Amino acid sequence: MVEAIIWRFRTGSPWRDLPAEFGPWQTAWKRHRRYSGDGTWDKIHAELLSEADSVGKIDWSVSVDSTVNRAHQHSTNLTRDTGGPVELQESAQGAC
Repeated sequence: MVEAIIWRFRTGSPWRDLPAEFGPWQTAWKRHRRYSGDGTWDKIHAELLSEADSVGKIDWSVSVDSTVNRAHQHSTNLTRDTGGPVELQESAQGAC
C-alpha cells in the first residue's frame, strides 16, 4: 500500500487512476487517510530526517529572501476599497 501511495503522489494522478497491480484504489486511499490522521506519516518523516541528519546528509542552512511581488491592479477580480459608501449584504431589518 505504501508503494501505491508513493506512486500516486509521485505522478500526481487521481486516486481512481491507480494501476491495478497496486490493488483497489479505495484501499490505498483509506490507508493514506488513516496514516495522515493518526500521525504515522509525521513519525516516518521525523525518523527519516533524524537518520539523514545523523549521517550529515541534511544541510540546515536557510536562505531568506525578502522580495515582494505585487500583482497589477487589473489582475484580480476583487473589488477595490475606494473609501466610498459600502453596500450592505444583509436585510434592512438586520441592519437596524
